Amino acid sequence: MRKNKKFFGFGRNVFISGLVSFFMDISSEMIYPLVPLFLANVLGVNKSVIGLIEGIAESTASLLKVFSGWFSDRIGNRKWLMAVGYGISAISRPIIALAATWHHVMGFRFMDRFGKGIRTAPRDAIIAEASETTYMGRAFSFHRSLDTMGAVIGPALAFFLLGIFSNDYRKVFWLSMIPGIIAVLLIIFFITEKKKVFSVKPAERPKLTMKHFDWRFKSFVLIAGIFAIGNSSDVFLILRAQQIGIPTVMIPIVYLLFNLIYSLSAIPAGIAADRFGRKRVILLGFILFAVLYYGFAIASDTKAIWILFGFYGLFMGLTEGIQKAFLATIIPQDFKATAFGVYNTVIGIAMFPASLVGGWLWDNISPSATFYFGAITASLSAALFTVFIVSMRKIR
Repeated sequence: MRKNKKFFGFGRNVFISGLVSFFMDISSEMIYPLVPLFLANVLGVNKSVIGLIEGIAESTASLLKVFSGWFSDRIGNRKWLMAVGYGISAISRPIIALAATWHHVMGFRFMDRFGKGIRTAPRDAIIAEASETTYMGRAFSFHRSLDTMGAVIGPALAFFLLGIFSNDYRKVFWLSMIPGIIAVLLIIFFITEKKKVFSVKPAERPKLTMKHFDWRFKSFVLIAGIFAIGNSSDVFLILRAQQIGIPTVMIPIVYLLFNLIYSLSAIPAGIAADRFGRKRVILLGFILFAVLYYGFAIASDTKAIWILFGFYGLFMGLTEGIQKAFLATIIPQDFKATAFGVYNTVIGIAMFPASLVGGWLWDNISPSATFYFGAITASLSAALFTVFIVSMRKIR
């Protein structure tokens, strides 16, 4: 009975899932802010190719999210799919550590995101099932906070290790395996899962179909997808920071600032969303993103970059966990992982044109054009989400 005890409206699995993401994000963020610099400065790759790598990695691997979610609902198992996904990401690190061409880096990014595609929907379902509906916002935000705290420590470690190893990216990549392995061990030994009791007959268990979901789910996923088309990979923010004048050795610290504010704002944002309404917080996030990307488009000095990265962390705190918390309230109980899989897949697929267009605009028009495009799609999403909120009130 003790292991089922609730803390602040959510169970132990939420806390352990947060720790898992904490260690995996240390591993990932030791690498992520260095990848575009490694590609551009060491391998001599242009921005269009960087956009292609990010687009393929995020969108192609994201196709697995809907399958993984459906399969998790179908077999009634979350834990072991989650462990496999995190394990694949952990063992992908040697590929980039040994990379000699951009094709190798693309292979690493694809394998890393392949693992994310397997683990994300089952993990989100574990969090939703371990949380009371009233506290869903803070449960997902608590997870995001721990996840992002790992993303604070990761760049800090990268900054420290780059200094020790005289900017040797590859040694940092090798060491990133250690926290990834810890994450997998936490899942195996500490995540607990009861055998699922289905409320439907075996023949009626989840199928890969949208008929289980009403107009609210479909509309929200569509709006989130439109927003994602303009939300190009964060590598362009990193490249923009370097272009404006942030020294290479300070890039991990800029990214650390972003993640620190993201982590610190996530839980207060979740509590505010539970109290004042998740839809209001999501709308505020869309508007803030539009303003931020406009800011990145017109930025001309390093001080502006530091400020923009700080507010970008606030945007992430207002949206990442809150969107999933809102989603959890408008989907049927037996199809939670399937729904999270569909949502994550749509977002992931949209990131392919987002990063591809972002890189093309950078190379062929101007770096600012990449961010103007994002500001426009975010503004459109905010307008559509306002209509969505009004429609929900009228139908209710």
